[in-house]
Amino acid sequence: MPAYVIFDIHVDDPDAYAPYRGPAGAAVEAHGGRYLARGGATEVLEGEWDVDRLVVLEFPSMEQARAWYRSPEYQEVAPIRQAASRGRAVIVEGAA
Repeated sequence: MPAYVIFDIHVDDPDAYAPYRGPAGAAVEAHGGRYLARGGATEVLEGEWDVDRLVVLEFPSMEQARAWYRSPEYQEVAPIRQAASRGRAVIVEGAA
């Protein structure tokens, strides 16, 4: 069953954030994931939501999503994102 990793990110320092993008993308691909959305245009339909950069990743399973997030390749670059931005992330299991 697929799993989706969703990041709701507010980039505070775009220059410091830039070096994160390439290695993060390579780590996603190396773990069987792909980008479904990556900072495109958004429109809030309900409620209050201050959307800056929304990223949606798809992985074949929850296990592969967790393995990607915990991988040495991703954990090496995650501090770059964390230092240059603030936000939230979640993994959600897809529907069968």
